[in-house]
Amino acid sequence: MKADLIVIALGGNMILQRGQKGTFEEQMENTQKASVVIADLVEQGYKLVLTSGNGPQVGNILAQQNYEDAPSMPLYVCGAMSQGQIGYMISMTLQNEFKKRNKEVDVITLSTRVIVDKNDPGFSNPTKPIGRFYTKDQADKFNEEGKGPYMDDAGRGYRLFVASPQPLEIVEKKAIQTLADSGMLVYCVGGGGIPVVKNDDGTLEGAMAVIDKDRASAVLAEQIDAGILMILTDVPHACLNYKKEDEKPLGEISLALAMQYYDEGHFIKGSMGPKIEAAIRFVKKTQGKAIITNPENAIKAIKGEAGTIVVP
Repeated sequence: MKADLIVIALGGNMILQRGQKGTFEEQMENTQKASVVIADLVEQGYKLVLTSGNGPQVGNILAQQNYEDAPSMPLYVCGAMSQGQIGYMISMTLQNEFKKRNKEVDVITLSTRVIVDKNDPGFSNPTKPIGRFYTKDQADKFNEEGKGPYMDDAGRGYRLFVASPQPLEIVEKKAIQTLADSGMLVYCVGGGGIPVVKNDDGTLEGAMAVIDKDRASAVLAEQIDAGILMILTDVPHACLNYKKEDEKPLGEISLALAMQYYDEGHFIKGSMGPKIEAAIRFVKKTQGKAIITNPENAIKAIKGEAGTIVVP
């Protein structure tokens, strides 16, 4: 395990925030803010591998497929498109940020496939929300037209839900590890990776799904021997009794306690749940450390002074 190697999972909503139209300029501005934090961590001496969500981006790409004279692309190809889009924005903003600091760091975007089981029960039970938010009336209309399922997303509005199978293996893991070991900053496993299934003859085939980026990031961190998994989101820490009168923020907690709280149902399935699940998986498999916090507290969290930190 490499103590100086961190896998950082950026939430897709950090790049395109709720309420924004999703213009390129908005997304670049958001990515620029994230790049400052990432550059700060590099200057602390860490090697970084970045991943990100793509729920807003892939949903918009899907919506752009509805042109009569242009053939539409399947969901997994839209996922690949989003990797290139987000990777471009990350590469540009980070390289420019390093230039301001007179620091030479190569930023590489790697299109990444993730193997899932073709018999995964997730294919028959869509749980992953993607795309823009809609009202209940709009969602009902889409569902009646057979475009769904559109369902409530943690009380924030209605979104399209798609299959989210469990990630098993990062196809490009050796290349990612080699690039990171050489000192390059790698963006990979965008949107949880392009889901692929393995056929009986060993060939790979695209799968109609979107993999949860937190779960995929945990698998990636494990398979490249990272010492830390950091999940950056829009809240400073996970909480018990979230948004209730007795809400309690969680600081450093043991793996056993994290598992207990998760089993007790303290974390919303479509929101904090996958992040805690990913933290548990990574720490359990590697005896490393998992951090959940927002960008503003990333440096403090590395020092143990902020965020929710799951330790062995």
